[in-house]
Amino acid sequence: MNSNKEKIISAKVAIIPFVVLLFVLIFVIKNFGDSALEGASQVSLLIASAVCVAISMIFYKIPWTQLEETLVSNIKSVGSAVIMLLLIGGISSTWMLSGVVPTLIYYGLQIINPKIFLFASCIISALVSLLVGSSWTTIATIGIALVGIGNSLGFESYWIAGAVISGAYFGDKISPLSDTTILASSSAGAELFPHIRYMLVTTIPSFVISLIIFLVAGFAKSAAGADSSTDFLFALTNTFTISPWLLTVPLLTGVLIAFKLPALITLFASILFASIAMIISQPQIIATITSSSDLSVNTTAVAVFKSLYAHIDIETNNTMLNTLVATKGMSGMLNTIWLIICAMCFGGVMVGSGMIKSITTMIIRYVKGRAAIVSSTVFTGLFCNICLADQYLSIILTNSLFKDFYEKKGYEARLLSRSTEDSATVTSVIIPWNSCGVTQATILNVTTLAYLPYCFFNIISPIMSIIIAIIGYRITPPTPEQDSKQ
Repeated sequence: MNSNKEKIISAKVAIIPFVVLLFVLIFVIKNFGDSALEGASQVSLLIASAVCVAISMIFYKIPWTQLEETLVSNIKSVGSAVIMLLLIGGISSTWMLSGVVPTLIYYGLQIINPKIFLFASCIISALVSLLVGSSWTTIATIGIALVGIGNSLGFESYWIAGAVISGAYFGDKISPLSDTTILASSSAGAELFPHIRYMLVTTIPSFVISLIIFLVAGFAKSAAGADSSTDFLFALTNTFTISPWLLTVPLLTGVLIAFKLPALITLFASILFASIAMIISQPQIIATITSSSDLSVNTTAVAVFKSLYAHIDIETNNTMLNTLVATKGMSGMLNTIWLIICAMCFGGVMVGSGMIKSITTMIIRYVKGRAAIVSSTVFTGLFCNICLADQYLSIILTNSLFKDFYEKKGYEARLLSRSTEDSATVTSVIIPWNSCGVTQATILNVTTLAYLPYCFFNIISPIMSIIIAIIGYRITPPTPEQDSKQ
């Protein structure tokens, strides 16, 4: 036992599994392309996990039980997220087949000016996420509707996804209802509302710059696709029953959120509301799902069940709309769940072996000065998102690694919590194998690498954090005594 404790894995060795993962993923992306999430990416993570385990057990005599403990703990930590993913799959399907999303698209097409569509999408997503406190819920509901509206106006899906994700993560990041906001502040030892106010220094400029880019892009892009919106509306009304009362489903969901019910309960209730709406308002969709004109209780129940889990195609006589209204239900989330479990395996053995700690300790050893401290925090948050593939673990680990260091150097806890949020929270969605990245790619039906360059807020935020640190704006300098501490 003594020798095991003394034999610490060096940072140079600890980086090997990460390098292996990088090269295997390059091979996978090159050879499998968009189908990589169907299994190849998962295998890549397991190969990197195996390399980590082999190095740990063969060369450093770390017992398997130690690695297994953190591996199992990691997988257990995403248990509720897995259930949430299944429910989100159910929501995206039932909201579509019940006519809720088609109704939102129908009215949205008549209200939103095409030239400001990307700008408006970002703003709408930000407001919803701020009120809801969840980027995932925002993207799975209003995000899907915005993709449909944008596609009918001629915008590419990756541009729309970038605008929706940028807005959703802005709202999530500064909402007092957000679990990541609460987690980042509490694990860093900062109070919630001072943490939120302090984040505005980096978050507002990042969001404003993103909005300007989306506004300019909206005016610069061709609006030729807008001419096809009439055909799109015609196909919608021919396929679905469009009615304002269907908007009671998102309204009731919003009420449950306002009452701060647990997310899983709210999502389940939302599925129930949408299923009832489908039974009442879309008998023609039920007939399509069951391939039967019989609308008995038994047949209707079969249709509801299928809408929750099965892949369903609806013919609308409009190719673009066919793609949009096709649903996969809960089964469409299985590859996502598979990837998350494999990512948790990799993160678990990296933590259990001590490799993550070795790498970050090496970084801290060479950090001197305000800008370097914040930069190292930002890069650690990004690095943890890449290695651990989970934003919650990344937030916790980044804060735990730097908390004592910030305190010793005399910097406020809210500087740590802000730097962590500016990296670990917002960059999770742009990592293809991270739980956030793969989830949003699945929900929006756009690959992570495709929408990544257009998630301007998520890209600008960590850069802005470093810029503000270099300037030193509203960063309380340590006293001479604290600054001299090693």
